[in-house]
Amino acid sequence: MKNKTILITGGASGIGLAIVEKFGSEGSRVFFIDSNQKEGKIVEKLGREKGWSLHFLHADIQNEAQIHQAIESIPSKLDVLINNAGIPHIGTLSSTSTADFERLFAVNVKGLFLCSQAALPKLIENGGGSILNMCSVAATIGIPDRFAYSMTKGATLSMTLSIARDYVQHGIRCNCISPGRVHTPFVDGFLATNYPGKEQEMFEKLAATQPIGRMGTPSEIAEMAYFISSDQGQFITGSNFTVDGGFSGIKM
Repeated sequence: MKNKTILITGGASGIGLAIVEKFGSEGSRVFFIDSNQKEGKIVEKLGREKGWSLHFLHADIQNEAQIHQAIESIPSKLDVLINNAGIPHIGTLSSTSTADFERLFAVNVKGLFLCSQAALPKLIENGGGSILNMCSVAATIGIPDRFAYSMTKGATLSMTLSIARDYVQHGIRCNCISPGRVHTPFVDGFLATNYPGKEQEMFEKLAATQPIGRMGTPSEIAEMAYFISSDQGQFITGSNFTVDGGFSGIKM
C-alpha cells in the first residue's frame, strides 16, 4: 500500500486511529476525516513527526457540503475509502427516543452514504479501488439494549452488499468488518459513567462474553482492514468479516 491514497473517517481515536497508524506506518498517503479538530491535529502532528504522510480533514460526516469539500480537497485519485466513523447507543425499542434514533441514523447510516457517494468519483477515476465499512456483530446477532445501534449496522451491511454489486464492473470492491467488543476509549468511558467504582469488575465481565476470553484491540481490527484493502485482498468483495473472538461463531 506504499504511496497509495487512503481516506479514513473517524480517524482521530479508537479503531479509526489504529487504522490511520497502520496505513501511515506502511507508507500510504493517508487522509483522515474527524469532527474533533483538536485531536485530529494532534494525530496529524504526531504522525508527521514519525515521517508518515498524514493529512487531517476537519468535517462532520452528517454535513453533505463539508464532506464534499473535504474529499474534493484531496489532490489525487483515491485507492481506498474506509468508513469507520460512527457513534454508539444503548437502549431498547421502548427506551430509545426519536431524537436518539434520528441521531444514530444521521451519523452511522447517512454519514456512510454521504462519504461513499462523495468518494466514488475519485475511486472510479482511479480505475477502481476498495471501500471498507465498519459494521458490527450487532448487524446479524440480537444484542441486548442495542436497538438503534443494531439498526444502523444492519443498514451498513446491506449498503456494503449493494455497493459491491453495483460497482464491481468499475473495479471497486466493497466489504465490511464486524468486530465484537473492542477495548476503545468508549468502553472505558461507558464503564466509568455507568459502573463507578466497579469498572474493572464490569470490564472483566464484558471481556468474558468473547469465547476467546478478552476484548479485541484496535490494532487487530486495523490489521484486518489493511489486508482487505491491500492488493492481497483483490479477490474479496461483498463480504462481511467477523473479528469477534468467537462471539458469533462459538457457542459456550
